Amino acid sequence: MEPYPTLLLVSAVALVDKDGRVLVQQRSAGPLKGLWEFPGGKIEGGETPASALIRELREELGIDVEEACLAPAAFASEPLGDRHLLLLLHVCRKWKGVPQPLDAAALKWVRPVALHRLDMPPPDRPLIGLLEALV
Repeated sequence: MEPYPTLLLVSAVALVDKDGRVLVQQRSAGPLKGLWEFPGGKIEGGETPASALIRELREELGIDVEEACLAPAAFASEPLGDRHLLLLLHVCRKWKGVPQPLDAAALKWVRPVALHRLDMPPPDRPLIGLLEALV
């Protein structure tokens, strides 16, 4: 029997503005450099998906989000070599501050249908259809 892969738990968010656009950020480094993705990051030991996302949004975008404003929406599952990515996507329509690209090359507000035209990591792509239905 083969061992189970190590799970890589990632919490991400679709920030939705009052015009129904979703915020994506462009990776500035690493193997996914240049790709557009939903803001978020790894869930560290002792964190819940929501607390990890609140921390990541403060670090990456300089915004504050309350846990009550994070609505779990979907997940994606993708093998990554000897690990397996489990991406937990939330939707958020309320936050404090103006998102800034503190840990990204750029930010972009787009309509959900426009996400199909962006170069995004494979785990993010199946989530686009859900966002089109939600927003």
